[in-house]
Amino acid sequence: MAQKEKLQCLKDFHKDILKPSPGKSPGTRPEDEAEGKHPQREKWASKLDFLLSVAGGFVGLGNVWRFPYLCYKNGGGAFLIPYFIFLFGGGLPVFFLEVALGQFTSEGGITCWEKLCPIFTGIGYASIVIVSLLNIYYIVILAWGLYYLFQCFQPELPWASCNNKWNTENCVEDTFRKNKTLWVAANATNFTSPCLTSKHSFHHRRNVLSISDGIEQVGHIKWDLALCLLAVWVICFFCIWKGVKSTGKVVYVTATFPFVMLIVLLVRGVTLPGAAEGIKFYLYPNVTRLGDPEVWIDAGTQIFFSYAICLGAMTSLGSYNKYKYNCYRDCLLLGGLNSATSFVSGFAIFSVLGFMAQEQGVDIADVAESGPGLAFIAYPKAVSMMPLPTFWAILFFIMLLLLGLDSQFVEVEGQITSLVDLYPSFLRKGYRREIFIAIVCFVSYLLGLTMVTEGGMYVFQLFDYYAASGVCLLWVAFFECIAVAWVYGADNFYDAIEEMIGYRPNPWMKWSWTVVTPFLCVGCFVFSLVKYTPLRYNKVYEYPDWSIGVGWTLALTSMICIPMVVVIKIIQSDGPLIEVTSSCPQEYQPKCNELAQPLDPNWNGSSMKPTHTIVETMM
Repeated sequence: MAQKEKLQCLKDFHKDILKPSPGKSPGTRPEDEAEGKHPQREKWASKLDFLLSVAGGFVGLGNVWRFPYLCYKNGGGAFLIPYFIFLFGGGLPVFFLEVALGQFTSEGGITCWEKLCPIFTGIGYASIVIVSLLNIYYIVILAWGLYYLFQCFQPELPWASCNNKWNTENCVEDTFRKNKTLWVAANATNFTSPCLTSKHSFHHRRNVLSISDGIEQVGHIKWDLALCLLAVWVICFFCIWKGVKSTGKVVYVTATFPFVMLIVLLVRGVTLPGAAEGIKFYLYPNVTRLGDPEVWIDAGTQIFFSYAICLGAMTSLGSYNKYKYNCYRDCLLLGGLNSATSFVSGFAIFSVLGFMAQEQGVDIADVAESGPGLAFIAYPKAVSMMPLPTFWAILFFIMLLLLGLDSQFVEVEGQITSLVDLYPSFLRKGYRREIFIAIVCFVSYLLGLTMVTEGGMYVFQLFDYYAASGVCLLWVAFFECIAVAWVYGADNFYDAIEEMIGYRPNPWMKWSWTVVTPFLCVGCFVFSLVKYTPLRYNKVYEYPDWSIGVGWTLALTSMICIPMVVVIKIIQSDGPLIEVTSSCPQEYQPKCNELAQPLDPNWNGSSMKPTHTIVETMM
């Protein structure tokens, strides 16, 4: 019993180091507050502000254009098996871990690790690198969406015919493509020419992108897209420039209106002829696909993408919660909302694709696409065949813009919070935070201009494939679980959560952090590397070797942060390695040593082996 009491004493002492003073922001030292080093951290005005901000942050474009296609591609309903395994074994546990970590420390994505587990502060730096690169290219999609929205206000949708200046003789109307072949006199053979291109693809490639022949041919800036990119960056700035006060109010529109429009598009889609066939292709189970490792890789990466984890954003949003807020309950509710949105989006998308396939007389596989191809070619093509095409096109692109916009400014808010928390005494005074946000947005805009050139699509794909890839997210998630469950201690973290919400969460969370999530991350990470294939654009264009090198450099820039900071922390430590993973700061070391002495003089240490390593926690 003596040994158990002593271990409990050590846990209590460790918990008291992080425990906030009553009525004060958690993690704020009383002496800092007395000296006025920086103002107390602001909090969400209401619980709904936090809920809508998180919902807006991770319910985004991937739910609409990536999940339905992955489900269809990877076995329909059978894909839900690996999806839910990764959801409950990885997505939800890491999502809750990040929100709880931010709430407990009241710090952003970098400084929270400095407080909880200093030797793994590199996790925060890795996250900030990933989200910074993500913010540069993700917003380009919104620029495309805004451009398409403006073009909807013309007498005729510009992608609905071949009578435009950017079309060539190879552009064909859908009425010609339907059940038609081309006569070639040379060998008297009927065939469908690969040179024929639909009017919708012509509009996107030749008018919107003016795409060049390769990444080496950057070409000129498309100034119409550059202005759209500037417009969405300005909107993003004003959504977050006042911190959670502005973010918490904007999300009332940006996070709710897309759900309304998604329901409208769903109702319209399922009432179209051919919708049932499209939904059948979406959900028809093919269990043989479960034997393909790529199916499991797609499920894992989709979970980590759609839950916006390993980016520091969820930690930053959680840091604005009140200390006693029940984040566990709401994280489970938000997780259910996210996955349900992905599932329902599949009905809205594939019902329309089924209609389009029937109208053209082709197989659903010929019209099903993922990513930008779905949003800017396939779906616009489908709505052009509906009655009132302009109305449905406007509705679709407004939904697309709002889905992407709140994800964008929530990620930027997470980026800003993480950086401001590094230098709070300087960046929280006066209007310095607003100026800093403006600088970050402007620099990101300048870097994003490379993606609105004639060769910009190749740059965009390079960033999307490498900079914020599933490999990077899996790497960060693995070390997050190791740091919390094995270094800081899962039981210690459960104690902290119990102190905040009043009860201990389901043990499944702790088991996931300790074993399940690291195992899934390692498995998916290894298979991703084994199944790796160099990037191709449109399955035809092969990127040159130097550009592949640039892509891997973007990926490694974030991944190397974690081991690099571990090495730096060890080098900077004056004492032996064991002191780097001590539970106490140096000024408390005598107290820790006293607690570490056995109370029973006959005790040999064999009956008290800590189940985890406790890491120095500096406040």
